[in-house]
Amino acid sequence: MSTWNAADGADFLGPLDVTRAATAVLDARGVIIGWSPAAEELLGYPAHEIIGHRLDTLLVGRPTPEPEFPGFVEGHTGPMTHSEPRIARHRDGHVLQVATTVCELEDGGTGAARVLVTADLEGLRRWESHQAMYQGLATQSPIALAIYDRDLRVAWANAKYEEEIGLPLEGFLGLYVEELYPGGEFLSANYPSTLPEVMRYVLATGEPVVDLHFRGRPPADPENDHFWSCSYYRLQDARGHVLGVCEDAFDITDRYRAQQRLELLVRAGGSIGTTLDMALIAREITEVVVPQFADTVTVDLVEDVLEGEEPDSAQELPGPLVRMARRSDSQDAAEGAEAEGAAKGTEGAEGAEGAEAGAVREPYRIGYPAASPQDRGLSSGRAVLEGGTLVVPLRARGTTMGLVTFLRTRNPAPFDTGELSLADELVARTAVSLDNARRYTRERTAALTLQRNLLPQHLPPQSAVDVSYRYLPTDSRAGVGGDWFDVIALSGTRVGLVVGDVVGHGLNAAATMGRLRTTVRALARLDLAPDELLFRLDDLVGQSAEERASSKGPGGLGPEDDVATGVTCLYAVYDPVSRLCTMARAGHLPPAIVGPGGALSFPELPPGPPLGLGGLPFESMEIELPEGSLIALFTDGLVESRHRDVDAGLETLSGVLSEPRDSLDDLCDLALAELLPSGPEADDAALLLVRTRELGAQRVAVWELPAEPAGVAKARELATSRLCAWGLEELAFTTELVVSELVTNAIRHAAPPVQLRLIRDRTLLCEVSDGGHTSPHLRHSASDDEGGRGLFIVAQVVQRWGTRYTPSGKTIWTEQAFPDTDAPLPHALR
Repeated sequence: MSTWNAADGADFLGPLDVTRAATAVLDARGVIIGWSPAAEELLGYPAHEIIGHRLDTLLVGRPTPEPEFPGFVEGHTGPMTHSEPRIARHRDGHVLQVATTVCELEDGGTGAARVLVTADLEGLRRWESHQAMYQGLATQSPIALAIYDRDLRVAWANAKYEEEIGLPLEGFLGLYVEELYPGGEFLSANYPSTLPEVMRYVLATGEPVVDLHFRGRPPADPENDHFWSCSYYRLQDARGHVLGVCEDAFDITDRYRAQQRLELLVRAGGSIGTTLDMALIAREITEVVVPQFADTVTVDLVEDVLEGEEPDSAQELPGPLVRMARRSDSQDAAEGAEAEGAAKGTEGAEGAEGAEAGAVREPYRIGYPAASPQDRGLSSGRAVLEGGTLVVPLRARGTTMGLVTFLRTRNPAPFDTGELSLADELVARTAVSLDNARRYTRERTAALTLQRNLLPQHLPPQSAVDVSYRYLPTDSRAGVGGDWFDVIALSGTRVGLVVGDVVGHGLNAAATMGRLRTTVRALARLDLAPDELLFRLDDLVGQSAEERASSKGPGGLGPEDDVATGVTCLYAVYDPVSRLCTMARAGHLPPAIVGPGGALSFPELPPGPPLGLGGLPFESMEIELPEGSLIALFTDGLVESRHRDVDAGLETLSGVLSEPRDSLDDLCDLALAELLPSGPEADDAALLLVRTRELGAQRVAVWELPAEPAGVAKARELATSRLCAWGLEELAFTTELVVSELVTNAIRHAAPPVQLRLIRDRTLLCEVSDGGHTSPHLRHSASDDEGGRGLFIVAQVVQRWGTRYTPSGKTIWTEQAFPDTDAPLPHALR
């Protein structure tokens, strides 16, 4: 049985069949005594003109060379001679090539001895080719062919179909289609999913369906999925009656799996390595391969790798393993966990795994027994296949960073050669991404260490102010940036407030920020006025740019490459005794000041140029602040973004700062939530909030002294009296020594007015001011010198001492620690 074109019909008997071919009946002498209508049609002779003539009247020769020709006529009964090609003469005179065969007849008294059967030679050749094709489709075709009747029962199948079923046709003839492939389904979209539905659609519409991908398990291989490319078309006879549906199916299992592997690699290329987080990278490969490639996948990394370290390639086995990710087909999560339970060490007991997809909630250590596939994979550095377990080491640049274990529990098919290559490729990609993440982790750790050393991690408590701060680098990966802030304790209980903005961000900007912050702290300890400090800082930045320009070589840095050039900075000094705040800025935004009553203002500070540009001088501005005033210092990254200009940002910040809040930390959080809800966009952001305090008269004592020797005794008396009132009698002797030396030097070497000030803060501060501008120096006096030892002795008995200059002169100050730092403040001073 075969398919045919309904318009042309089917030709199973062939052109030489006596019922349809040109035939002539011959007597024993070869004379024509019978002539068929088909013979008249082929050769043009009517019966009355040819009967009685000899056969050689028609057959005049043989073709040269003789063509190859089939030997027998199939489908004809009776003894047949060999078929042979002949040249026949048509009635109109032209010749044609024909195929002939002769059938001997038994003499029944009719005189007929033979029947000559003749057909067009070319037509016979075409018929024989068709017959060979039909025979090939039935017995040799690599495509499985089957015909189903209108009830979708098997009516016929070729040899390839029998091979895939594993039975001869008689073993499944008449079965329904769903009985052959139970559970099979079509994978092609926009078509019914089952075989009966597709066949009924073809029978109903007559529309052929081509190249549908079908997945099923044939009876010959019930344990493994196979894939076919299937086409269906309706069969009908020459009168249009529907006979059934024909199916041709080509097994594309190998091609389909290769395509699936390729698609998996493409998906892995877009899904693995999208982050520099090692835990997420480990999770990405599990999400790619489950359940398409394996039922369960685990990823274990060497512990040192997580810290950014590179495993020692000289070690026979890497360090301890840490389970980073595990994913399992949801239906087999429990089985997968049980399968790996033998490998989990006691340290992994606390590393609970999620029920959904077997995800690891927290990384935990895991150990594998000796001679296990994982142990062999670690020691050899090569993939190990054992049953349904495939272990592939994570290797990059010659070192093993961990393991990926693929498990098949539901799918019994072993990993084939193509899948082993696929696993190697997937793990290699993951290893490269993990190595990049490891090196990034190492660099980020170094960057964070740099940041911790460059930025204040905590600010010591100050008597002058309450402080809160926030810093957000825009380089979230490196975790560092160029903006900075600082709070610097100065002499006389004063405090220096700094905020700066370095051009750019990242490690280069952070290093520049560190240089500038250190320089500012050093200059601030010299008790320089804000404008003087910025002038010195600007000079240092300019010198640095000049040095870089002079040393610039091929590929070197020039002044335009120094990110310190163009840095903005604001420096302020607040004195809690006078409540005066002196500020100066170098191209930076002015601070926001909120009074105790909630009134907000932005002082109109002289701007000054950014550092390193030179030109205009810096100017200071002095503001008296009531106790409890709020000072907000910030960088432009806080108030400016791609979607908001500076004015809008300042307005939003004003609204936040105007809200009454006791906690500065809450106010910082609110400011960031309003201004940077999604974090910094294009620039780092720093915010420093300061609430001012005041040191009242009960903690400060000030006396004007006569510029004469009698003033020294008076100074000692006043100081001793005040120490007794403060309960600091134990410091009286040392303080008298300090006061005597400093007041004596002021009277002897400086100019009036002379002033003595004692401040009871976290330490005891003693200050002597005069109108001179000469600075005292320590001297190492010789044994025969009569003087020069006083300041040296003072330096030995106090914690710190120093000099600061004012427009009217200078102040020599000292600090002494209290005898008992835990002693409560006298009730009168609380």
